[in-house]
Amino acid sequence: MSEKDYTVPALQKGLRILEMFDSNCRALSQVEMAQRLGVSASSIYRIVQTLTSMGYLSKIGTNTYALGTQVVSRGFSYLASREIVEVAAPFITRLRDSTSLSSHVGVCDGAEVLYVFRALALQRVSVNVPVGTRFPLHTTAMGRALLLGTTSAELQTQLQGQRLDGYPKPAPQTMPELIALCEKERAQGWTRHYSDHSTALAVPIRNFTGQVIAAINISGPDPIMNAEGVTETLLSELKQTASDIMRQVGGI
Repeated sequence: MSEKDYTVPALQKGLRILEMFDSNCRALSQVEMAQRLGVSASSIYRIVQTLTSMGYLSKIGTNTYALGTQVVSRGFSYLASREIVEVAAPFITRLRDSTSLSSHVGVCDGAEVLYVFRALALQRVSVNVPVGTRFPLHTTAMGRALLLGTTSAELQTQLQGQRLDGYPKPAPQTMPELIALCEKERAQGWTRHYSDHSTALAVPIRNFTGQVIAAINISGPDPIMNAEGVTETLLSELKQTASDIMRQVGGI
């Protein structure tokens, strides 16, 4: 079977439609899209409607379309995560080296935290979350650190329709419980979460406007993380690392 037999024509057409838009071509009618593809307008109707319903196209007039917000938001999210990884990587690695504990970088993607970088712990017993892993925001220290820049009203809007229960405690099980915890963590400027005999501490990374654009954490086994005086020491190093990263991205 040849390689072309594995292609999906409808997906191919959808992607080619998105590629038609650039700085010189900001709007197209369905007929114009079809002409560029060399097909009939009726044959791409369902493709255009699907792209529109998913936010990748936006209908701006009678049968006229422009790129939708999903293209922009996904693109900027990707670029932002790439930039923060490039900036944060040496500082996160230094933090790992000085503490011998796992350290990660995460960014917000909807109602989830996406892990975009990790520095593996040097010790044999460690907590290492693979890059690309996603968790609901409210279930991890780094996820809630990403929420430190939101008000209670914004938090409810962001997580509207998301089920909070069903995750192991101490993750908040209800919205009032989550709001109360986030208010406490917002006041102290850092977050902590216990899970599977491990503890994680996290702080946000802010840009020059004060907006939270990422979060970093330190995580390790409970006996190490919760030893007397260790939390204060680790928080000091974590906050210093965040400050170093924020200086590089023009943060405050």
